[in-house]
Amino acid sequence: MSMGFIAAPLIVFMVVVAPLWLILHYRGKRHASQGLSSEDQEKLQSLVVRAEQMQTRIVTLEKILDAEAPQWRHKQ
Repeated sequence: MSMGFIAAPLIVFMVVVAPLWLILHYRGKRHASQGLSSEDQEKLQSLVVRAEQMQTRIVTLEKILDAEAPQWRHKQ
């Protein structure tokens, strides 16, 4: 009796769960190895442009602060 109790879930696992798990696992690995999609590349490029704009603004703000409050960097 106990052998059947253990065998049925084990068979279900081996026939249904394990193959599905392996398929999904390796499909995910293959997708990750393909690199960024074109949509992801566009988003990344957009973020790069925004980061460069923010850097320019930060430099400008630092120049203004240096001119108007020279000791602002040393305040804590």
